Amino acid sequence: MGILSRFKDIMSSNVNALLDKAEDPAKMIDQYMANLQDSLGKVKAETAGVMAEETRSKRALDENTAEIAKMQDYAERAVAAGNDADARQFLAKKAALSGAQAGLQQAHDLAAANAQKMREMHDKLVSQIGELDARRASVKAKVAAAHTQQDINKVGEAMGGVQGNLSAFGRMEDKANRMLDEANARAELDKGSDTVDDLEAKYQTNSAAVDDELAALKAKLGK
Repeated sequence: MGILSRFKDIMSSNVNALLDKAEDPAKMIDQYMANLQDSLGKVKAETAGVMAEETRSKRALDENTAEIAKMQDYAERAVAAGNDADARQFLAKKAALSGAQAGLQQAHDLAAANAQKMREMHDKLVSQIGELDARRASVKAKVAAAHTQQDINKVGEAMGGVQGNLSAFGRMEDKANRMLDEANARAELDKGSDTVDDLEAKYQTNSAAVDDELAALKAKLGK
């Protein structure tokens, strides 16, 4: 698997894992940041490996180039010394090195391109983590405000029940007042009406004494 494919897997696995278990945004943002930091560590390791490969391929290419130049120098020295056979061997070694140089150059170009891409992705990830970290406080503040509003909503719902109880209490109070008023009215009615027994007692007085007192009163008044 190529380095770019591994980088894609590193990032997508973290994001998909978070989406699968998304719960409390405040907790998830911390987990998301932790996963990004973990991804950054992996990307750094991969980038370092790719950069090391670029360095190794560059060193191999430079060594090949230097060796070609050395064989060319030795061949010239051999010709100057009249040793054509030695010069021929140096030139043969130069030809072999020159043949390998194209492959070394291609390997270095590819390693350099990969290293450049990895450095760009590494730098971009670092920048994104910095931006997200700066926004984390805002996300947590919004979540806290949402939780507070939810608590307020629950209290409001509970207050609805309290209002219902108060209304029922008021109805019971009104009923108690009516019962008391009715009882008092009944007592008043009972107090104002005389029974037959009461009326008999009222008129069962000593009529002789009353007659004597009435005659005395008339005499006094000259009647």
